[in-house]
Amino acid sequence: MSEARSRLLATASRLFYSEGLHSVGIDRIVSEASVTRATLYRHFPSKDELVVAYLSEADRVIRTQVEAARTTDLAPDDAVRAVARSIADGIRSSGFRGCAFLNAAAEYPDPDHPAHQAVVGHRQWFLRTVTELVAQTGCAEPEPAARHFVMLRDGAMAAGCLSDPDPVCETFLLGVDDLLAHRNTPGATRSAKASRRTS
Repeated sequence: MSEARSRLLATASRLFYSEGLHSVGIDRIVSEASVTRATLYRHFPSKDELVVAYLSEADRVIRTQVEAARTTDLAPDDAVRAVARSIADGIRSSGFRGCAFLNAAAEYPDPDHPAHQAVVGHRQWFLRTVTELVAQTGCAEPEPAARHFVMLRDGAMAAGCLSDPDPVCETFLLGVDDLLAHRNTPGATRSAKASRRTS
């Protein structure tokens, strides 16, 4: 990645996340990145491509965090908790403004738009990864349980930028603990299936 492209992407990512995708224009990005419009369009022929690059970078960062939790020498239950803690750490971080992917989906609802497709691809990967992690804990029905985890995560992401993040994170982590503790009970399975039907 060239220095100019890296600076453009870093600037756009900061502005897109803090202020929104539609509200930030090309002129603002060019000005704050200290490059010309020609330089921007050489690296990103359209704003849509810049938005997708921003989402791809956010995806890469989250994948790195999750893989770090997966590759540590942890028991399966603790690996799931480690992923949950990394999410809670993000919610507590300075400048947190919700989930970049949920925010993008709200701004790009058209399922055929590349930004929306990037969101769907990321969420499919995340659900698949959490399903694999939950399966390693011995859960009889890992996919419903993983969907439950994702819904807990989505709720924490939404609430964490609207109120004090500490009780939000505490509730989220307790929810994950409860999910693990009751992963094979009939009531938990029914609850997870209900979550799947409404997701």
